[in-house]
Amino acid sequence: MRVFSLESVIDEFEELTKDAGQQQRETLRKILEQNGEAEYLQKLGLGGRTDPESFKACVPLVTHSDLDPFIQRIANGDTSPILTGKPIRSISLSSGTTQGKPKLLPFTDELVQSTMQIYRTSFAFRNREYPIGNGKALQFIYSSKQVQTKGGLIATTATTNVYRTEQFKCTMKDIQSQCCSPDEVIFGSDFQQSLYCHLLCGLIYSDEVQFVFSTFAHSIVHAFRKFEDVWEELCEDIRTGVLSSRITVPSMRAAVSKLLRPSPDLADSIYNKCMMLSNWYGVIQELWPNAKYVYGIMTGSMEPYLNKLRHYAGSLPLMSADYGSSEGWIGANVNPSLPPESVTFAVLPNIGYFEFIPLEKPVGQETEISKATIHYIEGEPVGLTEVEVGKEYEIVFTNFAGLYRYRLGDVLRVAGFHNSTPELQFICRRSLVLSINIDKNTEKDLQLAVEEAAKLLAVEKLEVVDFTSHVDTSMEPGHYVIFWELSSDAATEDVLHSCCNCLDMSFVDAGYVSSRKVGAIGPLELCIVRKGTFHKIMDHYLDLGGAMSQFKTPRFVGRSNIKVLQILNRNVIECYFSTAYGI
Repeated sequence: MRVFSLESVIDEFEELTKDAGQQQRETLRKILEQNGEAEYLQKLGLGGRTDPESFKACVPLVTHSDLDPFIQRIANGDTSPILTGKPIRSISLSSGTTQGKPKLLPFTDELVQSTMQIYRTSFAFRNREYPIGNGKALQFIYSSKQVQTKGGLIATTATTNVYRTEQFKCTMKDIQSQCCSPDEVIFGSDFQQSLYCHLLCGLIYSDEVQFVFSTFAHSIVHAFRKFEDVWEELCEDIRTGVLSSRITVPSMRAAVSKLLRPSPDLADSIYNKCMMLSNWYGVIQELWPNAKYVYGIMTGSMEPYLNKLRHYAGSLPLMSADYGSSEGWIGANVNPSLPPESVTFAVLPNIGYFEFIPLEKPVGQETEISKATIHYIEGEPVGLTEVEVGKEYEIVFTNFAGLYRYRLGDVLRVAGFHNSTPELQFICRRSLVLSINIDKNTEKDLQLAVEEAAKLLAVEKLEVVDFTSHVDTSMEPGHYVIFWELSSDAATEDVLHSCCNCLDMSFVDAGYVSSRKVGAIGPLELCIVRKGTFHKIMDHYLDLGGAMSQFKTPRFVGRSNIKVLQILNRNVIECYFSTAYGI
């Protein structure tokens, strides 16, 4: 019989954060002792030392490209201790890198344990604020495709690696978060069919649902946009007890059919409630009357979806989930009553060793240039307890899986402290330019896409003079907008439409491609602007006091940069929408 106490989880967290500095020293010692025989560390001359000073003196700051050759060897079947002293159980795949290929990351048992610690910690604080009873969760969660590396390891997303473990199922029971849907839906091979079944299972268990969850806020919004289209069909399934013919995956169909019984009363109730709604406002709280909140990652690129999510949620509180990455977890949301826009994450000092690179904005770049493209002045890394409230940092991560002094590329602000551990606010990805859903495309990705598409202009002896980008979320679904200034107005419509399609297909980030295929991101838009437009943008920055010697064309123009957007939009002469994905 498993015994789980929320009070003991909170007490454990309070104890861990009383002396976060000591916890960090102990965590680093464990990481280095556990992995001391690893080839990577052996070459750096630590000589068995485990103190922070020696670690920082011997081990360089790295990005993924520095460690990728070692990880590739692991993926190819080299079983010697290359990065870690413990076995690598599988490989996690990130959504993509600047080269358009997912990053490969080692996945170990320690990462599973830290994931469960984060889940338990955040749930304990969440449940103290918004207690739930025994029941289920309407979870829009999906596994990704699993492939085998050359060395025989399973390679898949970090979340799928977690879903595959027995610890995940046990922890979900502990924290009263069992999914309404059977595993066959979560691990289904067709995203659209899984989404339909998630909605159906949620309605079947409508009185038992305690909260609504998805990893990203966008996925919840996307699910209820789908619900608007299929709600009558869902009602018919419940009324007759027969699953829609749209579900063709045999395992999914069999598993969900077992849950279905003819329920005319439930179908009538759902139908009448939907008919009474005004533009679907409050649909979540209306159909799931015992739900206490809506939960998921709502920071960063997810913020544009908060208004729509609030529309669907009605008066139910929105709660942002914890802070982590494909590389590992960092902090838990222990202040669940804070709105998503101001959520903070308390660092757990025993799940990794953390450093913070101080970031200072150069004079003249404080407000105008997107945070994601600022060329910060970097200071020397400081420890977890040495950060200062109100200042911004890039986080550096060392974990048990063999990522040493790994630059995550996230810009964070220190909002305060919980005992002696900092509470962090996520600001942005340093290199991120374009993101709507789970897609992550950098300035380099944009450059490569433009270069590829611009090759098609050669037939008409044209070139791209300058370019920038924008994410348009004014309509659903959002889409990328690429602005081009050409050397001449002589381009034909056929060539420019081909360029538009080529741009769309050249963003090969896995998150973008999958989102485009299912319609979660709309067709890319190519806008041709008048000659001289980018000169006007340069004049705008110079008028604000910028120096010509330091001017760089902004490769991404956010919604807050109204003046530059106005310059671009006023000078658009032609627009083309991609038909590359047929959506």
